[in-house]
Amino acid sequence: MQESNHKTALVIGASRTLGLALATELAQRGWDVIGTVRGDRRTGLHDLADSSDDRVTVEHVDTTKPEQISALRDRLSERDLDLLFVNAGIAHANIPVSEVTTESFTEVLVTNALSPMRVIETLGPMVVETGMIAVMSSRQGSLTMNTNGGNEVYRASKSALNQLMRSYAARNADDPRTLLLINPGWVRTGLGGPGALLEIDESIPGVVNTLEARAGQKGLHFVDYENQVLPW
Repeated sequence: MQESNHKTALVIGASRTLGLALATELAQRGWDVIGTVRGDRRTGLHDLADSSDDRVTVEHVDTTKPEQISALRDRLSERDLDLLFVNAGIAHANIPVSEVTTESFTEVLVTNALSPMRVIETLGPMVVETGMIAVMSSRQGSLTMNTNGGNEVYRASKSALNQLMRSYAARNADDPRTLLLINPGWVRTGLGGPGALLEIDESIPGVVNTLEARAGQKGLHFVDYENQVLPW
């Protein structure tokens, strides 16, 4: 990532919780941030943009709709990115996979695995050779670390995301950019629940520290918010 006061990050999914905190942390560290929201409703990202002296701007994209991803690429065609960060994650009921409807299974896999890869394939070329492409993953995507089950479809979606990123990295073995899958930890959000171990302001500064520490390291890395390598 460029060592200047004009580093630019595109944060996909920045309207609330982890994504909004990530956009906020990057802006506080001197980045220019383009954050995306899905709908037309006002969000915390709009409030951040209003108070940012034009360092934060808001774009709209629904990552489950490929035509909207392409339209975003066209709108940003004149911009170079130092960081593309894809933040996407939904989870439905915590029930055995045999009880999950086809529609629910499809929605989670499309949102958490297929759509982030479509974003990377479409917007990745905007990232400079010294830049980074990062995706919000989870320790629940690790096969090795699954010792107690639960959250089966969510786990499957994050494992699929990790595998797809491995394939992307293999297809682009000569790519000099850094590729990261990041586990933000178990955070108290709507997804993480009230029993989670971390507050958002404990997780996200660590995520950004990890981005900074890994900058310039070619290839794919699966790490957590403390920059610890996770087993696949």
